[in-house]
Amino acid sequence: MSSSDEQLFSIFTDTVKQKNPSIKTLLSIGGGDTNYERFSLMVSQSSYRKNFIDSSIKAARLYGFHGLDFAWHSQRRVSDMTNKGDDAREILTNTGVLFQEWRVAATSESRNSGGSQLILTMAAHHSPYLYSISSMIESIERNLDWIHVLSYNYYMPSKENYTRAHAALYDQSSRLNTDSGIREWISAGIPASKLVLGLPFYGYAWTLSNPENNFLGAPAVGPANIAPYGILSYKDIKVFMQRHGVSSVYNSTYVVNYCTFKTTWIGFDDAEAVMAKVSYAKEKKMIGYHVWQLSDDDNWVLSKAAEGVKDGGRNRQSLMIILLPIAIVTLLLGSLMCYLRRRLLKSKGNTFK
Repeated sequence: MSSSDEQLFSIFTDTVKQKNPSIKTLLSIGGGDTNYERFSLMVSQSSYRKNFIDSSIKAARLYGFHGLDFAWHSQRRVSDMTNKGDDAREILTNTGVLFQEWRVAATSESRNSGGSQLILTMAAHHSPYLYSISSMIESIERNLDWIHVLSYNYYMPSKENYTRAHAALYDQSSRLNTDSGIREWISAGIPASKLVLGLPFYGYAWTLSNPENNFLGAPAVGPANIAPYGILSYKDIKVFMQRHGVSSVYNSTYVVNYCTFKTTWIGFDDAEAVMAKVSYAKEKKMIGYHVWQLSDDDNWVLSKAAEGVKDGGRNRQSLMIILLPIAIVTLLLGSLMCYLRRRLLKSKGNTFK
């Protein structure tokens, strides 16, 4: 890791705890820009796994983090995951072994050091069946504290010729929706109490084929040229709406907001969609929600909407996780890292500090 990254790591936990001492921080290894061949290689041999485990635990303790997140969240399909002849199923099996060895090492380290045991989590796609993660379910359930379910990026304007809800909570015409994925995780054997719902604080902008046809599912011709790949943060979407004097439309069928101006159509989650999704997480008795990413919010509008959702007549606070991206070189893998910050709030019957 570079010296500049190490300086950020060394002050991060103490800095965020100044205003809220109950905050816990996790170091997330991997992310969207990771070289996944290195992940595959790392899990393939016990000596490689041990190096990864030892160095990750050492880094977490050195920089004051309370846990580690395994962010191999762009797993290839089984047919694409082979690495130099390795069978994809073997890679998945070895990843399950890694989680078991990671948990044993974390328990042993805690016992020897006298410190609290490190939290161990992973990030994964909205469905365990999408990349055959279901083969690791038993190890995931036994050895990890929870799973960050990446409940977004189902559709993108670079791949779709129709406007779509990229983080739809419901969709009766497709399995690409959050409700379907959560149900599949639970049916596969992961309890809802170990699932963390993903909330995207960004949206996608399409170019409409016909500005008169501006509904959800309207014909489109790719990303709007107002942002690279059509990706816009929530705060930039709000600026766009204010500049052009347009308001968002809420679609409760899919649980998504959208706005249009001439040929530009933007799908995103506004306060209504965020509140509906947090209510869903509470109804399912999920452990909480995670945000990607906090800096995309607009003056805390979405954060406050999520926090304010009431449950059973009272405001029951749940686990809130904030993912902060910091590009760094990973410990053993030499890959890019995303940075995870996590805040654990008090839940009825259980106290997470």
